[in-house]
Amino acid sequence: MSYLRFEKALMTNLQESLPKEVLRTNRSGAYSCTTIVDCNIRKYHGLLVVPIPELDEDNHVLLSSLDVTVIQHGAEFNLGLHKYQGNHFSPNGHKYIKEFDCDTVPTTIYRVGGVLLKKEVLFQHYEDRILLKYTLLDAHSSTTLRFRPFLAFRSVREFTHENGYANRDYSEVDNGIKTCMYPGYPELYMQFNKKNEFVFQPDWYRGVEYPKEQERGYYFNEDLYVPGYFEMNIRKGESIVFSASTSEIKSSKLKKMFDEEKQIRSPRDNFFHCLINAAHQFHLEDKVSGETYLLAGYPWFKVRARDTFIALPGLTLGIEEHDYFEKVMDTAAKGIMDFIEGRPLSVKIYEMDKPDVLLWAIWSLQQFAYDLGRDIFLKKYKELARAIIDFYLENRHPYVKFMENGLLCVEGGDQTPMTWMNSVSGGRPVVPRNGYIVEVNALWYNALCFCAELAEYNEDEEARAKLAGFAERCKASFGSTFLNQCGYLFDYVDGEKVDWSVRPNMLFPVAFDYSPLTNEQQKNILDMVTRELLTPKGLRSLSSKSDGYRPIYAGPQSQRDLAYHQGTAWPWLFGFYAKACLKLYKQSRLSFLERLMVGFEDEMTQHCVGTISELYDGNPPFKSRGAVSFAANVAEILEASQLLEKYRL
Repeated sequence: MSYLRFEKALMTNLQESLPKEVLRTNRSGAYSCTTIVDCNIRKYHGLLVVPIPELDEDNHVLLSSLDVTVIQHGAEFNLGLHKYQGNHFSPNGHKYIKEFDCDTVPTTIYRVGGVLLKKEVLFQHYEDRILLKYTLLDAHSSTTLRFRPFLAFRSVREFTHENGYANRDYSEVDNGIKTCMYPGYPELYMQFNKKNEFVFQPDWYRGVEYPKEQERGYYFNEDLYVPGYFEMNIRKGESIVFSASTSEIKSSKLKKMFDEEKQIRSPRDNFFHCLINAAHQFHLEDKVSGETYLLAGYPWFKVRARDTFIALPGLTLGIEEHDYFEKVMDTAAKGIMDFIEGRPLSVKIYEMDKPDVLLWAIWSLQQFAYDLGRDIFLKKYKELARAIIDFYLENRHPYVKFMENGLLCVEGGDQTPMTWMNSVSGGRPVVPRNGYIVEVNALWYNALCFCAELAEYNEDEEARAKLAGFAERCKASFGSTFLNQCGYLFDYVDGEKVDWSVRPNMLFPVAFDYSPLTNEQQKNILDMVTRELLTPKGLRSLSSKSDGYRPIYAGPQSQRDLAYHQGTAWPWLFGFYAKACLKLYKQSRLSFLERLMVGFEDEMTQHCVGTISELYDGNPPFKSRGAVSFAANVAEILEASQLLEKYRL
């Protein structure tokens, strides 16, 4: 029995199947994303979506979809599916789907009368090439397949419409054609592994709609260009491989390439393997510079510094991929040193200047040290960690001041978002956090203690004494600044202004290896988090009892911005919650945490198959929202899964 399998009854019910998406990536920034019934419901969806740095920093949809028609005895059965105005779906190809599974590669079985056709899809690693393999499993008479490509040639943030500027020219290539709709775009090569007939029949399919964009309050209608169709016969047992790419390939290699690529795909036959597979989808290797990154999420996120450092340990160390940790960290270290030394960033990482980012980098390095040993850490990253600590101590950070009381004070947070709670409305932060911010100082204390520990291990008594002294000063001030009479922590303290909101940020000084709080204080905070913030999909960003609680992330952008960190649930916070529980209560909380993990395993067959979405509504039924796959969430659920396994032993 397949782990990620969907039967005909679900597939033919669009209310059930249309919200389920499937994502494949090439680990170089390109991706393919649609629904399990092959109906695009977002402007970000497409069969071949690639970055084109010569144009801009966005991804671009080249090939939106590929409709396949089965022809027997002159009767045509179109297996495609598109949504048009008035909730009209055509040509209703989902009715022919017998089953769909995604254990190795997305595989759809169609039944049309006596015809049984299998379609498999994969993205070639590190190449902008999508491969589709069609195998005729059964047929009782002569069968012909017709392939009709729908082209967009647009940014994922825009739409295309019928126009007189689109280039209709095409050239024949090996078993296919190449075409390019607009200047500046690469040629799109569409090829098959066998001889075929291309019929030039240019037309625009007008009024294709994307309901997810409509739901999000955006424009949602576009026209797609179809240059014509490919047609060829297929015998029972025969396979036809289609390639769409920005480069030509020798068509005789396609079948072997598909089989070899499929063979190296890891099966997604259980929850843990799904998470590993999802972890690999965030890999990003720049083919020009050779630099290595982690994307923050799909389909619209780029490489963000904070997300990189939070997600890096779980996506690499947690699954014993230490080499990839070092590649990403080595790339990020260039950006860190650029920022520290006042140079323009030489790497493609955003938001390096936020107050907590370099402290998350030390937290990430700390996990590396504990996993691979202090000797390896000191050899590779000692100077980087020291440079970061000195940067804060010497007050060189543009938005942070190191204060006499040992704490870090953030400046400008009332005007610009400075932490992970970064939504904006009307040009101002929805959650304006300024002054002494609780997780920033928890990170700071943890970093000081960790670096003091390393100095002691390295027999550097002078550095140890200096760092330990700063840590003691920070610890003494932390409790008096943040701990309130109700037994939990203020979210931030800005002069006379204190924020009583019950938020998950108070959890970090409990979950980190070094805490400035007593065990009893930590337990009180954890209990508060459990009562007020815990959901089956992670921790709420705000308690339902706090002012401004908005648990539903839906509607137009302005409405969603107000809810983004005002009650929505975030899975990545659950990883830190699990660490805090096991740190304080050991095995006595193990079964409780295992029951909570079921909520995340359920997600493997929900929003985006085999991965975890960006965020969830804070109230039942805790509906998935935002980006279909989010790196920090996958990382911390992987971490929690590994931690639970360790405590079971």
